Amino acid sequence: MKLNVYLAGEIHSSWREEIITACQAQNLDIAFTAPVTDHGASDDCGVAIMGEEPNKFWHDNKGANLNSMRTRKAIKDADIVVVRFGEKYKQWNAAFDAGYAHALGKSVIVLQAEEHNHALKEVDAAAQAVCYSSKEVAQCLSYILSGTLP
Repeated sequence: MKLNVYLAGEIHSSWREEIITACQAQNLDIAFTAPVTDHGASDDCGVAIMGEEPNKFWHDNKGANLNSMRTRKAIKDADIVVVRFGEKYKQWNAAFDAGYAHALGKSVIVLQAEEHNHALKEVDAAAQAVCYSSKEVAQCLSYILSGTLP
């Protein structure tokens, strides 16, 4: 069995690399995709390609719409969507990605800090797994593929 896994959410830490490295160390047959993780490129892609906007709303709107095409494709193609809620920003995009994946019937694994349990209770209730470390996510993916415990 091969899995397509989309790594959604927070872009300011190494959690993606930790999961990918742990899964590669186990030779798991997983293809990973992710959003653009260069924050500046993600924010400015729309105006860099389609022209400047004097109003910040339209600047952000162009970038969000362009990025949404990548995100929609990746979530639709995914077997499992891992959504990381980080510490630095409110992560509204992560909540949207989790909801979109759930609406498409995708399996969702949430990765969050325990102190966010209450704030994310509705997201967590829709997820198939809630993890508190990248290691736990990698172990979930390993179990899904192998059916054996770590």
